[in-house]
Amino acid sequence: MAGPSPIPFFEAVSAYQKTEAIRAALSLDLFTAIAQTKGSLPEIAARCAASERGVRILCDFLVVQGFLTKAGGRYALAEQTAPFLVKGSPAYLGGSLEFLLSPDLVQGFADLAGCVRRGGTMLSARGTMETHHPVWVKFARVMGPIMARAAPFIAELVDPKADRPLDVLDIAAGHGLFGIAFAQRNPRAQITAQDWAPVLEVAQEHARQVSIGDRYRLLPGDAFEVDFAASRDVVLLTNFLHHFDIPTCERLLQRVARSLKPGGRAVTLEFVPSADRVTPPPAATFALTMLATTAAGDAYTFREYESMLRNAGFSRNTLDPVPESPQSVIVSTL
Repeated sequence: MAGPSPIPFFEAVSAYQKTEAIRAALSLDLFTAIAQTKGSLPEIAARCAASERGVRILCDFLVVQGFLTKAGGRYALAEQTAPFLVKGSPAYLGGSLEFLLSPDLVQGFADLAGCVRRGGTMLSARGTMETHHPVWVKFARVMGPIMARAAPFIAELVDPKADRPLDVLDIAAGHGLFGIAFAQRNPRAQITAQDWAPVLEVAQEHARQVSIGDRYRLLPGDAFEVDFAASRDVVLLTNFLHHFDIPTCERLLQRVARSLKPGGRAVTLEFVPSADRVTPPPAATFALTMLATTAAGDAYTFREYESMLRNAGFSRNTLDPVPESPQSVIVSTL
């Protein structure tokens, strides 16, 4: 049995080095350079317009972290991560750093002890939930590739036959890809996207790019105040409820319930930790992001979501994990 070790402590306090190594590699377009060469150090350095010493040290660090492999002095991309790191790949995630490492988010962790004492963000009264917060335009512009798998999965789960008219309301639509996935799958689906007006401009761009603009309407404004209208078939709540406390979530869900026609469904996409709140790790650790960046947000368990939904009038709720994703989707019926 192994004894106590200080290694976890040192790994934790130096974790920022992993962040900066990835940021540097993407800035240098290192992964694309490796993909386009035979992996020799001089070739990679030339492609990156960087020193061989610097490239060697960075590449070796990324080998240790599992992003690259090394054999015979040559570097290659790790199979598991390559699709997300090479420019031109449909799954490329390099652009997401504009949101994930945005000062608007990172600064939330600058006084994490203060957040713990307060029980919420130190950024401002509402953190990233301040009215018209600019971080959500960044989110809309760069986070689409991360949702590229979840969006069609949800559309197929909720509308498997795609053979009837469908009125879909996409609340806090952001990039709009979840509503757009329904329209792409079902030519009779009509989408209404709700969000702040500057964010909706991005969603509308995405809708036009896939030629569904004539079936894509905009509903600008505050999700807690705008008129959702009635007789919706589907209401999407993707990555939104986690920003608020339970009473606020229930108020919004009550509005959603009133907007649905009989037989309509609410669809919630979220990080849903197990009842122990420490597994699975990606969902469980998301709660810390909410502590640092929102006044009262959290990563809620399925039991908590089910309670909120039942209190709002939903009688049946099912939970499905999204393949190859840390998130799960809850489909609720009245």
